Amino acid sequence: MYSVCVREHMMIAHSFKGDVFGPAQRVHGATYVIDVEFRRRELDPDSIVVDIGRAGTELKSIVSALNYRNLDDVPEFRGRNTTTEFLAKVIFDRVAASVQAGKLGESARGIEAMRVTLHESHVASAAYEGNLQGT
Repeated sequence: MYSVCVREHMMIAHSFKGDVFGPAQRVHGATYVIDVEFRRRELDPDSIVVDIGRAGTELKSIVSALNYRNLDDVPEFRGRNTTTEFLAKVIFDRVAASVQAGKLGESARGIEAMRVTLHESHVASAAYEGNLQGT
C-alpha cells in the first residue's frame, strides 16, 4: 500500500461535559497538528497517490473553517464533546467528501483509505482511519 501524508495545524477553544474531563470542563484552548494520510494499492497514471499540493490546499481550507473558533459556539457541534477523537472523524469526513467531489483531482477518487491524526502534543495524539466508499 502506497501512502502520502499532508500536514496542517489549527488552534481552537472548547469545553467538555462530564466528570471524566475534570478541569477540561472549563473553556480551554488546544493547538493541533493534523496529519492526513492517503493510501492506495496502486499509483495513479501519473505515478502518485494524490497531488500533494491539492491535498494540502484542501486540508488547509477544511481546517480554516475551525481554526481560531470556540467549538462550543459551532451549531453542528452543539451538545457534543469535541474531543480530539471526535475532531479526527470530522476532518476525515470532510476530506473524504472532498476526494469524492473531485477536489483533489479525478484520479484521487482511487484513494482507498485515509488516516487522520490530530497531535495534541509531542506525547499525545488521536486518530480516525477508514476506507473510502466508491473506490
